[in-house]
Amino acid sequence: MAFNASQDPRTDIRERMYIPELLRGLAITTRHFFRNMFGTRDPNPEVQDRTGMNLMTTVEYPEEKPIYPEGYRGLHRLVPRDDGKPRCVACYMCATICPAQCIYIEAGEYETTDADSESVVIEKYPTQFVIDELRCIVCGLCVDACPKDAIRMDTYMHTPSEYNRQNFVYDIPKLLKGPPVSHPSDPWNKRDSSSEPHHVHKEAHTRIGEGLVELKTPHSVGAGHASGHGHGKALPSHGQTVVTQQGPIQVTKFLK
Repeated sequence: MAFNASQDPRTDIRERMYIPELLRGLAITTRHFFRNMFGTRDPNPEVQDRTGMNLMTTVEYPEEKPIYPEGYRGLHRLVPRDDGKPRCVACYMCATICPAQCIYIEAGEYETTDADSESVVIEKYPTQFVIDELRCIVCGLCVDACPKDAIRMDTYMHTPSEYNRQNFVYDIPKLLKGPPVSHPSDPWNKRDSSSEPHHVHKEAHTRIGEGLVELKTPHSVGAGHASGHGHGKALPSHGQTVVTQQGPIQVTKFLK
């Protein structure tokens, strides 16, 4: 039965001692305790969609793992090539852009006598690639800066707990994981069949001065004689044209 509070708490000793509200809070706590203790727990990863008598929403990690959203920045990994070697070419771009300075790289060079196709077209490779996961701020800039798709954060795992600091320093054997990745633009894939295309390459725009043959203006000759030089050249004017292999193109259309 609900307890109706009086208008003047000073006249009711029960309200002055907070006994009704104290007993009500203990009843609610006891009810939830027994429901969660003896009720069946729903292991649905979406805690808001759990049903049943047990209403606990705590995720019991690692037996239960939450569903990470798409694009979640997880633990780092080095992407391997088809031959099992890392795609990294030791360009130091990830180590340079890292704001926490948690990436350390040492580069080595392939021998010129090596017959592997990768060694012919790739000059350097990492002899050491180390990431201190304790210093990492999970910004993802190393992934964006890498030009070879050699490092990713798509493991959907956060850094596991360890007993000492040294175990948080990940080297190449610990980072190199996942399926191999190959791109058509990889130089070792284009090496054998690389040939000049049959069509003439044309860019969407023409650079100023590209294929320059002669520089003329409508009054260049007269201006040259008037100035006394007589070289047939004049200062740039609004009628200036660039003579290229594709024909005259007005330079004024490219100038801002």
